[in-house]
Amino acid sequence: MSLSWISQGLPQPHAPEHVANAMERWHALGDRPAFESIASKIGDIASNTQSKSVLEALFGNSPYLTNLCLRDPDVVCDVFDNGLDQAFANALNPVRISADARNLDQPTTMTTVRRAKRRAALVIAIADICLAWPLDKITSAISETAELTLDFTMAHCLSAMARLRKCDLPNPENPLEGSGIFSIGMGKLGAGELNYSSDIDLIFLYDQEVVTYLDPDRIQQDLVRMVRDITRVMEERTGDGYVFRTDLRLRPDPSSTPPILSMLAAETYYETVGQNWERAAMIKARIVGGDRIAGDQFLEILRPFVWRKHLDFLAIQDIHSIKRQINAHKGGSKINIPGHNIKLGRGGIREIEFFAQTQQLIWGGREVALRGKATCDTLRALTEFGQVSEKVRDEMLHAYEFLRTVEHRLQMINDQQTQTLPDTDEGLTALATFLGYDAVDGFKADLLLHLRHVENNYAELFEDDTPLTGRAGNLVFTGTEDDPDTLANLREMGFENAENVSITVRGWHHGRYRATRSRRAREILTELMPTLLDALGKTTNPDMAFRSFDEFLKGLPAGVQVFSLFTAHPELLELLAQIAGTAPRIAKYIGRNAAVLDYVLMAGFHEELPDADAMMAELDARLAREDMVEDWLDTARRWANDQKFQIDVQTIQNRHTPHQAGRALADVADVAIRALFPRIAEDFADKHGTFEDGGLAVFALGKHGGQELSPGSDLDMVFIYDVAEHAEESDGQRPLSPGHYFIRLSQRYINALSAPTAEGILFETDLRLRPSGAKGPLATHFKSFEAYQTNDAWTWEHMALTRIRPVYGPKALCEKVLATTNAVLCKQRDPDQLVREVFDMRNRMDAGKGDNHPWAIKMRRGGLVDLEFIAQYLQLRHAHKYPDILSPTTREVFKNLGAKGILDNEEAEFLGNAGSFWLALQAMLRLTTEGPFSPESASTDLQKMLASAGKCDDFASLQDKIETTATRIKNIYDRVIAEPAQKVTPPEDTQ
Repeated sequence: MSLSWISQGLPQPHAPEHVANAMERWHALGDRPAFESIASKIGDIASNTQSKSVLEALFGNSPYLTNLCLRDPDVVCDVFDNGLDQAFANALNPVRISADARNLDQPTTMTTVRRAKRRAALVIAIADICLAWPLDKITSAISETAELTLDFTMAHCLSAMARLRKCDLPNPENPLEGSGIFSIGMGKLGAGELNYSSDIDLIFLYDQEVVTYLDPDRIQQDLVRMVRDITRVMEERTGDGYVFRTDLRLRPDPSSTPPILSMLAAETYYETVGQNWERAAMIKARIVGGDRIAGDQFLEILRPFVWRKHLDFLAIQDIHSIKRQINAHKGGSKINIPGHNIKLGRGGIREIEFFAQTQQLIWGGREVALRGKATCDTLRALTEFGQVSEKVRDEMLHAYEFLRTVEHRLQMINDQQTQTLPDTDEGLTALATFLGYDAVDGFKADLLLHLRHVENNYAELFEDDTPLTGRAGNLVFTGTEDDPDTLANLREMGFENAENVSITVRGWHHGRYRATRSRRAREILTELMPTLLDALGKTTNPDMAFRSFDEFLKGLPAGVQVFSLFTAHPELLELLAQIAGTAPRIAKYIGRNAAVLDYVLMAGFHEELPDADAMMAELDARLAREDMVEDWLDTARRWANDQKFQIDVQTIQNRHTPHQAGRALADVADVAIRALFPRIAEDFADKHGTFEDGGLAVFALGKHGGQELSPGSDLDMVFIYDVAEHAEESDGQRPLSPGHYFIRLSQRYINALSAPTAEGILFETDLRLRPSGAKGPLATHFKSFEAYQTNDAWTWEHMALTRIRPVYGPKALCEKVLATTNAVLCKQRDPDQLVREVFDMRNRMDAGKGDNHPWAIKMRRGGLVDLEFIAQYLQLRHAHKYPDILSPTTREVFKNLGAKGILDNEEAEFLGNAGSFWLALQAMLRLTTEGPFSPESASTDLQKMLASAGKCDDFASLQDKIETTATRIKNIYDRVIAEPAQKVTPPEDTQ
């Protein structure tokens, strides 16, 4: 057999010592019984100058190929006896007929396909190193090896499933024929361009109209198990090695779909949420395993998705958006050869492929000649079509051949799936030697020349595209692989977990959320991505901000309108990034109520807190346009949520004092009540009538009464009614007694505030402070209220009564209630009994709900509750003498106590300021954290915000201020309440 196919430019051995050792082992093979029949050939090969030089090239440069030669010397003999083509065919003959696998057990199948792949790989490597085959024949041979071994494996696994009586095969003698189950080869496998140690990208599908299944309920489960068996047979490492690593991530939405889908599911996906990069991937799609007829029918169904007859403006715009996210360099960029990725790096193989595929997507719909799968054929066709010059075509073709050859040599050394050049001089020298260079400098010069050609030609695609970002580096989230430049850029922007960002963004583009299911939404999001990531990266915890934005996106019901709003108003995106980085609760709210973003654009949103009179006029006008109770409730919720959102945003931006925010939130609640309740009462009266005199009044207690509401606070309320003494029932068609009437009307009021609708709830309500607490009726007759407060109420109920404030109802009734309340509060009390009861009440609260965590603002000792107890106790203690100290607002109470000399002026001022301090921190924590606050895990941004809210220079100073404030409040509490109380004998009858 002539050996003229052996190139004169064989690579020299980089490691002569490896050659000597391997040659010694090669000679020893002839003594082994297994190779007795070829012993003479083994010796002849080692003594022939040409064949020996081939062995030396293998032995001196590749440990992996050395092992293959020593394991299968008969393959080497076959090559030199019968030539490369015949040896390659012989290597694959055992798997050429897939039906031969039908009766094999799994271990035998695994051995058969591994042996075939191993032997074929050795032949291909010899052909490559000897320059005997051109690049397209080498990549085609590797692809054929993958296709035949996959077909053989599928036939075995499908027959095994049929033997378990799970499905009926139309042709058991040829399991794949007519089975309706097939595998699509994607990427390099589909194009017949596999590299030496390539993964194979596969999509497994089945025709739901063809597969005959004995138990339809189990079809998906059993087919998934079969695909897992196929992938295990192909990629599991055994003593015989492995066949091919498989990658199933190019299937529709891989993170949320099973490994095998029905044709219908796949078709629906591509028609609805298929992306342009998936169109590009489908250019190379080819049936490589299973039922070819069913598979080809599916690809024909998909043809309109891939190849559009008319130029699709939005699709082209999306392609350009992807291009504009790529930071293309035209000459002069720094390429560091050590460690350079020749596939994904600048000037690499991916840029050549993208160069071709982008133009195929745009022009291939109307030019059939541009629909080829192979990259080199496409480049030639683009020149014929007039899109690429001959010079550019030749530069790209030569670069492709050179880089793919470098890729093969890299992978042949140790059978590693790598495209990264060695990062040491020694490693680069070894690679250069394996490629046939005498010195590494020649290799570097050629490599740099090809990389520069690709880089410059690739950049030509971008000349008309203004980059979407000024930052260096890519922001590309297409395909299934992370783009190295994108990951590097994300890290530079501040994202520690860049891989998670990349994976999540790809999920957005898969239409996994409602907001990104439309093609237009995804196209706009592509344009927004650099601006969005830049804004999130500017926060002090970009990863947390990104997770919060993901939650926002997850909650959006639709995306086009909101994304378009961000495009028109980038400042909204910056605000959302700030909120996402510091106040995830608000971000979630925006996700559920995206329309609130329109409100941000209104004049004065960031400057002015809502005015009560203006709010009343606006809400009244909105409600006047509606006729139904349900519409009133939704309208009031939308309106109130806008107002609360504005207040909350201004709170995290520290634009107002906590008292201004608390007053504004209380005003929102008051306005909602005053606008809604008359309409609810009128609707109720349509059925049940009214009473001639009297009515129902609503009073606020607690923080609502004191106009010190915090974000998320409940409304503490009490309902009191009055009617004429002779009134027995209402005057409507369905009359009710006074008690039933006002209790049912109160329930309507409560539902108007707290019943969930499509717009959420208005406010949570708490009525436990009414007479007799939870056991008492929802609405209390004035006389019962008066009698209860005068004769039966506990001291703690009178403490709560200090914060009563009328919100809505007949003026005369409100005045009567306030007069009764003042009389009760101004009653002279036994000082000892009072202080002991207050003290015992605080201790019971501490035992039941106490929390002495430093950041438990409300319940910790020295916190808000201690502060409020001091104010309420001193009002009950001294109001009989100084009735004008009474106020529902704690801050005002301390001012009054200081003015009357009950507290020292400096101490009164401290307590008032301390209340503001606690309220500011409580509001900020409620907006920014979920669950107990942990200073150790708080972002720098949040620490700064808390410090600013607490009027401190830094977070350390804030923590000191918290402790000194709590300590001083507790000392005052002890002096005013605890120490006097402890001198009093505890009452026998405790509350």
